[in-house]
Amino acid sequence: MNPSLGSVPSGPLTRRRFLKLVGAVGGTPMVMQALNAWDLSMSSTRDAPPPLTGDREGRRVIILGAGLAGMAAAYELEKLGYDTPILEARPRAGGRCITIRGGSEVRELGGGIQRCEFDQGHYLNPGPWRIPDEHTSTLHYCRELDVPLEVLVNRNPWGWIRFDDVEGPLSGRRLRQAEVLADMRGHVTDLLARSVHQDALDLELTPADREKLVAFLVHEGHLNPQDATYGGATRRGWATPPGAAGPGEPSDPHDFLDLLRSGLGAGFPPRWGPTGTVFQPVGGMDQLARALERAVSHNIRPHQEVKEIRQGEEGVRVVVQDTRSGDREEVTGDYCICTIPLTILINIPSDLSGDFQRAMRSVAYNPSGKIGLQFRRRFWEEDDGIYGGYSVTNRPWSGDGHISYPSYGWNREKGVIQAYYGHGGDALRVSAMSPRERIEHALAIGEAVHPGIYREEFETGISFFFHLEPYSLGGYSSWSDEARRNHFSRLLEPDGRVYLSGEHISHLTSWMAGSFESTWMQIEKIHERSGQEGGA
Repeated sequence: MNPSLGSVPSGPLTRRRFLKLVGAVGGTPMVMQALNAWDLSMSSTRDAPPPLTGDREGRRVIILGAGLAGMAAAYELEKLGYDTPILEARPRAGGRCITIRGGSEVRELGGGIQRCEFDQGHYLNPGPWRIPDEHTSTLHYCRELDVPLEVLVNRNPWGWIRFDDVEGPLSGRRLRQAEVLADMRGHVTDLLARSVHQDALDLELTPADREKLVAFLVHEGHLNPQDATYGGATRRGWATPPGAAGPGEPSDPHDFLDLLRSGLGAGFPPRWGPTGTVFQPVGGMDQLARALERAVSHNIRPHQEVKEIRQGEEGVRVVVQDTRSGDREEVTGDYCICTIPLTILINIPSDLSGDFQRAMRSVAYNPSGKIGLQFRRRFWEEDDGIYGGYSVTNRPWSGDGHISYPSYGWNREKGVIQAYYGHGGDALRVSAMSPRERIEHALAIGEAVHPGIYREEFETGISFFFHLEPYSLGGYSSWSDEARRNHFSRLLEPDGRVYLSGEHISHLTSWMAGSFESTWMQIEKIHERSGQEGGA
């Protein structure tokens, strides 16, 4: 093998092996382009509630929790005649689908209180903050409930990337993401293109496949069409941009070995997250929760903390306590849909079976939190030409390392950056700081990307950690492979007359679509059962 091919593996270059190589270079978007080149396609997900019929007037389903899952359940079941009281411990609806604005209060375990001082029109979404186009269940409710959407710029090649303490001359340098992406794809597609032309390889691609493959690589890597080599590309940026006075001067690519040794190519861009069009509700993610709340507000009973869940042959009995007055009350019904996070549900006295409770205990919840910072000037737009997307750094305790710029209020005077999004041990460490220390920590992260200006333009900030919120105790469920194998199927089925619903009862954990689609699954089961037990 030609030594210039480096670590490109030998052996038959089948379509499957080629797609693995492409995925290692460019992730899902590049694989999708290759599939399209070969006239292959991939399908989507469920986009509407189950088409249920039959009147169930007189039947009652108690719903525990006024988050997205609980409100969607009430919304759909009420169409079929069910009585659907929604018992919610918080003073508000929406669950983890919330938006923090000026005047909002953040109350934490231990009694800590923060008050948000953002200017009017600015906000932070501590929980869900984007809707991928493939999450058609979430888009269904935005459409049906008339929630206006706008595009969220999820990724922006002009955002910065700065990794410290990596090998080679790129360590500590602030680079445009476009430079890293273009150069890595260019260099590696250069290698792949040359490997295809080696007669020594026993290729399993047909001659026509090979021709299409090389054409694809030349196009994807912006290679020289004459010899399929990479020498830079305008999509990585310009040394001097073109204009009226001249055609511009292309920039020089980074050395391939420098990129490899730095690790930038291996760890960026991330493989997770949506790859298509991404949306957000106009004015904040809680606009979707508020729309659902308006549709079922007559059924929501706030300040009702669940103290017991009991059931028998004929029905379910839930004991709640009013968090203001301390009064207790029993609420009875034929069935129960419980959307309470399992971190809390497992500690509520109940008649749930032993195997069901063991399954609940198998699910961990990830600590997570965000910090939002308001700046007096949108320097990322004015100085750096970054409109939406994110910059990324690997500074210690920087969460996912992303500094996400707002996709609203373009060219306005001020803006709020999602300056920190942390999970697991990182989130635990940062949340243990005082609110002021958290803000300082987020400012230090941003200074690595916007040196000399981040602190200067900062005005005010707020932090929110779900593992410190009394009725969440975690940001989202985190299933291990073992728990999925051994316990997931048990929680999909009812325990007596109690059905679970929420993002934790799905494979779309942490996404709103997981809440909606798990709810659709459970209401279909309840409706069929109620018909068998004497419904219309």
